[in-house]
Amino acid sequence: MSYDLMVFRKEHTPNTRKEFLNWYREQTKWGEDHSYDDPAITSPELRSWFLEMIQTFPAMNGPYAIHNDDDDDNDHITGYSIAKGCIYTDFRWSVAEEAYNTSLKLAKKHGVGFYDVSSDEGDILFPENGELKSIGKDDISETDFDSYEVTTYSRRPWWKFWQRSRIDKVRRKGHL
Repeated sequence: MSYDLMVFRKEHTPNTRKEFLNWYREQTKWGEDHSYDDPAITSPELRSWFLEMIQTFPAMNGPYAIHNDDDDDNDHITGYSIAKGCIYTDFRWSVAEEAYNTSLKLAKKHGVGFYDVSSDEGDILFPENGELKSIGKDDISETDFDSYEVTTYSRRPWWKFWQRSRIDKVRRKGHL
């Protein structure tokens, strides 16, 4: 497994978390009609981000890949999947913190959005007036709440640990 991040163009990306995640799923089907290793096909902002990013995290694939005998030992070698509106990156876990910080800093500098793919509730940040602003972590908006119900389970003795504990569970009506 790898540590994955994505940068993207704001102009063609939904700005709510739910819609963004649906857009993300579509993007990662890799359905565009081109190879995904050449930054020539992406926007100038994303290309600039990429060209600066590979100074610290060299590309393992594509025209900017650096191939030498030391590549296997270099934790900074990174996979880049380059689409027209986004760049998906996969890093080794040993450089996750550095990858996050560098990607985020360069996203802000080049005016592109940022998504922490590997986090369960990963940051989704949009460029706005020279800053990166979160679109929020709520997957359920108030307008969607009517389609959910709350189920409460009763308390159980400690020795019945395999049974459900007292929790409030939100589930979609008619789906669970």
